[in-house]
Amino acid sequence: MHIRRKTLVAGALIGLAAGAAAVAQEAALSLDAAAPSPGPSPFEFAQSGAKAKAMEEAASDDSAGRVIGGVEAAPGAWPWQVALVDASRPVSPESQFCGGSMVLDNWVLTAAHCVRWPTDTPGETVDLAPGVFDIVVGTNVLGEGGDKVPVEAVFIHPDYRHDVFDYDVALVKLARTPTADYKTIQIPDEQFGDILDQPGIRTIVTGWGLTNGQQRPAAMREAEIQLLDRNQCNGVAMQNRAGIAARAFMQAVDVFDIPDDGAQTAWEALVQQAPPALSERQLCSGTFEGGKTSCSGDSGGPLVTPLEDGTYIQIGVVSWGMSSSDGTGCYEEALFSVYTRAVAFLPWLEQTIGAN
Repeated sequence: MHIRRKTLVAGALIGLAAGAAAVAQEAALSLDAAAPSPGPSPFEFAQSGAKAKAMEEAASDDSAGRVIGGVEAAPGAWPWQVALVDASRPVSPESQFCGGSMVLDNWVLTAAHCVRWPTDTPGETVDLAPGVFDIVVGTNVLGEGGDKVPVEAVFIHPDYRHDVFDYDVALVKLARTPTADYKTIQIPDEQFGDILDQPGIRTIVTGWGLTNGQQRPAAMREAEIQLLDRNQCNGVAMQNRAGIAARAFMQAVDVFDIPDDGAQTAWEALVQQAPPALSERQLCSGTFEGGKTSCSGDSGGPLVTPLEDGTYIQIGVVSWGMSSSDGTGCYEEALFSVYTRAVAFLPWLEQTIGAN
């Protein structure tokens, strides 16, 4: 049975690789890297003290989560970037749990999973209410300067699916206009968005995560990456998911003593029913060599691309990435992370802001 198990796994993965437009470097994606899981919310992670503990471990652990492969942002850079923080605590790296971007003077764009997450009861979710969190505007260093602005209202896309992070977008209305220096950032219209949604387009992701070798990092980080082909990323993600599913599938094969040909037929039918990991409402950005991507604490932050006139435009919102095999932290060598495609939600953004 052990020989048949190996043959089944190898055949399944080879078949997936052949059937998907996979990138040449996809072998670098270890099957020990787990698919995204809703898990605890970013807010709960920060509130529980787990983030502080992770920061302490970062001083001696090179696998800590951060804007992977990034560098510290220059003072005043990325002036639309904001931090979502626990309102009950002083502004610090420990109280920050997500990022966002100023799209209008009183409106912040972020990820839905930053403000809604599943409970222990199947099918139930809980929303983060105004008053529980604030928005820090106008600083690159948490705890130094900036304006801590209260939240008036939270609007989550009605089709958000926390199980697959589709429609992972939300708007936060501020109770007042920030007093600190900031700039808003635009989202492209549909036509321009389609032009920018091309493999090879240069992108920059920013945010506050944990930094290798630093105990209490507070400075914003940035990493330059590029858009990758969505179909190629789906091929990599499918191979990753197949590796995880195959282990459970083979247990069933063992229990029911299914013959080789029947097991292979059942596996192929199962794989054909699997939806792609990334929908057309999502972007895939990273590097072919891996090791540059967003990570824990960056959720909700902007993915921007530079324009010829020196300005930037926001094309994505940090959504999810591959987690490590033990389910904690990020998979450091992942080729890409997934971002909500901002232009796909422009009508909803305009309608929500206009009505509120």
